[in-house]
Amino acid sequence: MLEAHIKIALIWANDLPDRLQEVSGRSSTVRVGFVFLLILHAVVHIFWFAHAYGWVDLEYFNKVIPPMVGFSWLLAALFFFASAVQLVKGRLNWFHPALIGVLISQMWIFSAWEDTQLGSFVNLLILAGIFIGYSKARFEGLFKEDVQAIFENLRLSQNLLEEQDLEGLPDLVREYIRRSGAVGQPKVENFYLEFDGEMRYQGGAWFGFHSRQYNFIPRPKRLFFMKARVKGISTYGYHSYQPPSAKMTVKALSIYPVVKIDQPEMLRAETVTFLNDLCLFAPGALIDDRILWETLDDYQVKAIFRNRKVQISAVLCFNPEGDLVDFRSEDRYDVGQMKAVPFTTPVKDYREFEGIRVPSYGEATWHYSDGPFVYGKFKLKKLRYNLPEMPPEEDS
Repeated sequence: MLEAHIKIALIWANDLPDRLQEVSGRSSTVRVGFVFLLILHAVVHIFWFAHAYGWVDLEYFNKVIPPMVGFSWLLAALFFFASAVQLVKGRLNWFHPALIGVLISQMWIFSAWEDTQLGSFVNLLILAGIFIGYSKARFEGLFKEDVQAIFENLRLSQNLLEEQDLEGLPDLVREYIRRSGAVGQPKVENFYLEFDGEMRYQGGAWFGFHSRQYNFIPRPKRLFFMKARVKGISTYGYHSYQPPSAKMTVKALSIYPVVKIDQPEMLRAETVTFLNDLCLFAPGALIDDRILWETLDDYQVKAIFRNRKVQISAVLCFNPEGDLVDFRSEDRYDVGQMKAVPFTTPVKDYREFEGIRVPSYGEATWHYSDGPFVYGKFKLKKLRYNLPEMPPEEDS
């Protein structure tokens, strides 16, 4: 039976490249290499186990290995295999079995130090990966904890948006809401978004990212978490808008904070972003009585949004068909310069998500004195409305 398990493990390791093709699009070279390291270390431990039971003869062993030690090495191999599978699946807790495997492995490596000391070097490499993995899980865990805390106190009304709710809105906004398909649907009280896209900073190259965010409307909150790879380094970012506070933290390897901002200007900037999200992805929520409207011309309206002591405004631009095609605000702060810079988000490619028609592509642009600078390109991948609870963890 044990020999059969060894063969199965070796076959799994041999098929690993094919399995990794499924995640190669979202896995870094370092991540794939680390998976191979775990598998290779597991296979080595299986050979040590087989040697202890006399099934293979490893000539470099100079001492007899008791079967109990060999069996412990088999356990370590199984934990390394389990960790590799979890990592391939994108699980945040992949490092738990890896840590157990390292502890078991190292304990018995000491008992055969002359023959197995190289395994200690590999264990150190794995420990370094475990530390990074733990840091990533802890940082993302803060985001999840904040989201879960909001859901624990959430109650949905499920009232329907009716035509009479549109009374008093500018004609452009009423038609936009109708075209979205929101009339007759439940009023939006929260929504969940996932984006793939690219970002850059001034003077820097584009880098890819994947983001998830939750927006809550009756008591405005926006929690945004981004995973990116900047110059080959895994970088995570967390934006938290929970008035009266707002903050942004970006960490390289989820360890070293490269950006950490919680100044008052951040609250104003994130309030603009919150209104932007409503306009683009929750058209039915534009009936909110915290928004005052002013018609500017046949294709533009001004929205003035006040939340607590913060008041911001934006101009919404529509095309002749009635679709929102741009959002422009003078109130958003470029947190890199800590000053207000004109901000626009031109959008296009309308699609339906859960029966609501919204733009699926947009760009974020700063308008500096020397010209416009597109710093973000966003492709909407998922949109869900009125979640009653935080959805279960999905593979990423």
